[in-house]
Amino acid sequence: MHSAPNSSPCVEALRPANDETGHCRPEVLLLSTSLLTDRMLFQTRFLDVLAAATAVRVWTSSVHQPRPSREASAAGPIAVQEFPKVRPFREFPYNYLRRLDEFAWDFRQRTPTRLSLMRHIRDKTQPPSVRAMKVPARAVALLGAEQWFENWLERLLLSYPRSPEAVQRLKQLRPDLLVTTGPFWFLEPGVVAAAKTLGIPCLALIPSWDNLSTKNRMIFKYDGYLVWSERAREELHAFYPSSRSAPAYVVGAPQFDVFFQRRFYQSRENFCRKHGLRAGCPIILYAVGSPNLIHEHHGALYMAERVARGEFGDVQLVIRPHPIHDNGEMNQLFGRFGPRVVLQQTGEAGLAVAARRQDEDQIAAWVNTFRHADVVVNLSSTVAIDAAIMDRPVVNLDYDPEPGQPNQGLVKDINHTWTHFKPVAESGGVWLVNNPEEMVHAVKTYLRQPELHREKRRWIAEYVCGYLDGRSGERMAQAVLDFLNKQAASRCRCKQDSR
Repeated sequence: MHSAPNSSPCVEALRPANDETGHCRPEVLLLSTSLLTDRMLFQTRFLDVLAAATAVRVWTSSVHQPRPSREASAAGPIAVQEFPKVRPFREFPYNYLRRLDEFAWDFRQRTPTRLSLMRHIRDKTQPPSVRAMKVPARAVALLGAEQWFENWLERLLLSYPRSPEAVQRLKQLRPDLLVTTGPFWFLEPGVVAAAKTLGIPCLALIPSWDNLSTKNRMIFKYDGYLVWSERAREELHAFYPSSRSAPAYVVGAPQFDVFFQRRFYQSRENFCRKHGLRAGCPIILYAVGSPNLIHEHHGALYMAERVARGEFGDVQLVIRPHPIHDNGEMNQLFGRFGPRVVLQQTGEAGLAVAARRQDEDQIAAWVNTFRHADVVVNLSSTVAIDAAIMDRPVVNLDYDPEPGQPNQGLVKDINHTWTHFKPVAESGGVWLVNNPEEMVHAVKTYLRQPELHREKRRWIAEYVCGYLDGRSGERMAQAVLDFLNKQAASRCRCKQDSR
C-alpha cells in the first residue's frame, strides 16, 4: 500500500483569510461533468479537507439537480455554479488533426488496447475520410515525430475559442488552480484551454483505471496529475511521455470511498425490503455495462429466464444497469419475469448524461447492492472491482452473449490483451466463463462456496485502487494542497531570483 503524498499545509500561501498575517486563501476551481466524478467530490471528504485551506468553487453540468446534504462541507460553504457553455471544434481541420495525432501514437506505441479498438470498433465505424488520416499518421510515427506533432496541435487547439463564456468568467475569477476531473471528455477540455491561455495552472484527475489506455488522447499537457495507483502512474508516463516532468500523485480511487462509509450501510433486511427482495434468499447480481460496445443484456436475459424457472433453486436476481446509460429501456425486457427478478433503477431517464447525478439514496442503493449480493456477474467492467472490494465472488463473461456473437473477438481481446483488464481477468480472482452453461455452473458453485478465490479478489482490489481505506478523497485534497504549496514556493523563488 502507498503512503499519502507529502504536503505542507503551513506554507504561507495556504494560510486562511482570518490568519493574523491577513493573507488571502487561494481559490481552487473544480470541474465536473459526470455523476461518476460528482460523487468523488461530494460524497467523500475531499471538499472538507480542501475547503479548510482554500476557497473552493465547483463548475458542474448537474448544477440544476438536487444537491447532496454534505455539499456545504464542515469547513465552510462550497460555491457550486453552472458549467459554462462549450462548443465543439470545427470538423475540419481540427477533429481530423486530432484523429491523425491519435493514429500516430497508436502506430508508435502499439498499445494492445488501442490496436484492438481500432480493429474491432473504429475501422468499422469511422468514416473513410477519418481513416485516411492513417496514411500521414504512419509517416509521423515512422519519423518519431509524434510528440512534436502533438505539441504543435496543442498550440493550434488552444487558439480555437471553444468557450468565450469560460474565458470571461475565468478573467473575473482568476483562480489559483483549476482541477479537471474529465480530461478525456467533451466539455472540460474546452474550459481547460481557456485557463491555459490565461496562465492558470491546471491539474488533471485521471478519473478511472481504464481511461489512459481506452479513451482518446489528452492533447493538452497539465501541470500535474492525480491517479488511482502506482500502475496508473506508470501507464500515464508510458502513454504520455511529456507527463514525466510533472508531479503525478497516487491518491487511490475516490469513487469507492463510499464503500467504507458506514452512514450508507443498510441491514440486509432493510435493503431487501426497499428493493422487493427476500432477506433469507441468496441474491445474484447481474451488472450490465455500457451498451456502446457490447449488448450485454442478452446475458442478463438468459440468467433471468433460468432464475424465474427455478433452475438455481430459491434464489433472486437483481439486474443493475449502468447509471450513465439507464434510460428505462430495460423495463419491458425484464418486467415479465416476476418476483424473483428485480430490475434496479440506477439513472435519471430523460436527462442528458452530463446533467445526471446520484443522490444519497442512489449511492446507498449502489453500496448495499454489492454488500448484500452473494454472486456478481458482469462482462469485463469496473463492476468486477466493486465486487472485489466487497469480497463478492465475480463471474466474468469471456464470450459475447448476443445471439450470433458479433463481438466475440472483442470480448476475448478485452479479457486477454487489453492493458487494464488482462491482469484482472487472468488473476484468478474472477471466474472466466466461455458460454452460458459455464456461467450457470460458476454461479452455482460460488453460491455454495463464496470463499473461493478470496485472496485473489483482494489482490485485484489493491492492484486497481492502490488504497482500500476509504480515504482517497482526503488524499486527493492533500495532493491538491501540496501542488498549491509547491506552486507558491516556486513563485517565491522566482521573485527572489529576479531581485
